[in-house]
Amino acid sequence: MQIVWRMSNYGLDCSCLSIALEFEINTWKDFRKALPKEEDRKAFDDLMDICRVYASESSMATNPVMFEPMVMSMLLGHQKMLQKLEKSLAVSDIDEANKEPQL
Repeated sequence: MQIVWRMSNYGLDCSCLSIALEFEINTWKDFRKALPKEEDRKAFDDLMDICRVYASESSMATNPVMFEPMVMSMLLGHQKMLQKLEKSLAVSDIDEANKEPQL
C-alpha cells in the first residue's frame, strides 16, 4: 500500500504524516515480535514513541521517505538524553571534587 502525502506550503499536513508514520511503524511489527526480550520490545516501543513526539516537526522535512524523519526523531531524542546525562555526570564530578577528604 502506498501512502500519498499532501503537501502544504509549510511541509506535510500533520494528520497525513501521522497516518503515514503509523503505517510505517506497523510495517516493523514483525521485527518487534521477533525481538527476543521484553526489554528489547520496550526499547523499540520507546523509539517509536519518540517518532510520534516529533511527528509535527517531521512534517516540515517534506521528505518522501517516511523512515528518514523517523530516524532523525530518534536521533534527536537520544541526543537530548545524552546531553542530560553528560550534564548530570559533570555536576556529579564537580560535587565529588569539592568533597572534603575524610580522615
